Amino acid sequence: MIKLLGKPVADSILAKVLKRTQNFTQKWNRPPQLAVVIVGEDPASILYTRKKEQKAKELGMDHRTIALPATASPAFVYSVIQELNQDRDVDGILIQRPLPRSFFEGEVLFWISPEKDVDAFHPLNAGKLFLGFPIFLPCTPSGVMTLLEYYQISPRGKIACVIGRSSIVGKPMVALLTQADATVIHCNSKTPQLSKLTQQADILIVAAGKMEFINKDYVQKGATVIDVGIHRDSKGKIVGDVLFEDVATKASAITPVPGGIGVMTIALLMQNTITAAELRKKI
Repeated sequence: MIKLLGKPVADSILAKVLKRTQNFTQKWNRPPQLAVVIVGEDPASILYTRKKEQKAKELGMDHRTIALPATASPAFVYSVIQELNQDRDVDGILIQRPLPRSFFEGEVLFWISPEKDVDAFHPLNAGKLFLGFPIFLPCTPSGVMTLLEYYQISPRGKIACVIGRSSIVGKPMVALLTQADATVIHCNSKTPQLSKLTQQADILIVAAGKMEFINKDYVQKGATVIDVGIHRDSKGKIVGDVLFEDVATKASAITPVPGGIGVMTIALLMQNTITAAELRKKI
């Protein structure tokens, strides 16, 4: 069984991002800049935002965190985003999820200008992805594909099963696998007789959002298993959507949690940020 570690893959991406950032800064007399808007004090969101800030600074990028109280109205947050859209020195913008319940995601998706949408959530960027002409790729699904490529696990001609239907992971994951010539089974946690479908998969990608939801009974022997979930159990241990030790007895390759896809997501965000900066300057 191969443990699919994200760090060596992320390091190889970030080494290239560092060089591109240095070239950009030298040419334009300013570093690329990423702005993160966070509303409220969700502990996981605060931690994740700090990690992004730390990584951006390590790469020589500017990073702005705009922290707003949970009581901030959607109209006020929208006005903040519009200021960032118009700021010529801001290259990438993301809105940290989750947002307070007063926000309607169907509206928020349109707030960030597509050319600064480094999360690739804007409907224009999502549409380009599904048509096969993306400018930016959603960070987590792109991280999965990059990880598979690094470990020479090709989806081509394989049956891939995706559990999860979010617009952040599940849906774009299906699009990327389809474009990579996989035959895709798309499920969710409420799919009837789920294990009968997942057992067919050569590549099983789990983004169900349910802690340790998948055990070895869901897995074909020799399958590659990618765990996108992240949770903290009752003992404080970080775990995924997959029961790691159990599934590892059947899988030929599996991502750990932590240490798998999480580090890939941040690396691909940094890559999207320098790409946005270059495209805005048309390097």
